Amino acid sequence: MDSHGQNEQRVVWAVMETGIGPLLLAATREGLVNIVFHAGDEVRERALERLASRLGTTPVEEPDSPLLAEAIGQVEAYFAGERQSFELPLDWSLISGFNREVLRELAAGVPFGAVVGYGDLAGRVGQPGAGQAVGTAMGANPLPVVVPCHRVVESDGGIGGFGGGLETKRRLLALEGVLPEPLF
Repeated sequence: MDSHGQNEQRVVWAVMETGIGPLLLAATREGLVNIVFHAGDEVRERALERLASRLGTTPVEEPDSPLLAEAIGQVEAYFAGERQSFELPLDWSLISGFNREVLRELAAGVPFGAVVGYGDLAGRVGQPGAGQAVGTAMGANPLPVVVPCHRVVESDGGIGGFGGGLETKRRLLALEGVLPEPLF
C-alpha cells in the first residue's frame, strides 16, 4: 500500500534464453503483461522504459518472483517440446478494444499445432473483412508466444508478417509441427 492506502503498481521482469534468442518477460500483480523478443541490452532497455511509461512504475528485475518463475518454467517446457499450452494469469492492460478481443480469441481458439488466417480470425470476432486490422492486432501483441500470434498466417498459404522476425515465426511454427524444421 502506498501512503494513500492504494495498492501501488509493481512490475517485475527477467530475461530468459530460448532457442529463438533471449526473451524478456514482465509481470504485474495481475499476471504476465509483456514478452519481448531479441531482448539484448538495447532492446531490453527500450522495453523497460516503455513499460515504465505505460504502467507508471519502474520495472524491477526479479526472476524469482513466483509468477515470473512459473512463466519461465512454462516457456522453457514449451521450447523443450514438453508443453503445448500455457496456464498463466495474463494482464491485458497494455492492449484494448478490437486488438484485445482478437488476441483473446486467438489465445482461446487456436491450439498448438494449428494455424488460422487473418481473415478467418477476423470472422471469429464478428468482423469479417477486417483481416488487415487483425494483422495490426498481431503486431501489437504484448504477449507473443503465450498469446500465439505466430499461428496467424495468410489465407493463400503465405507465412505473413511477424514482430519477432520471419525466421522466429518459422522456428515457432516448426516447433509446433506446422512447418518443417529449417535446414540452416
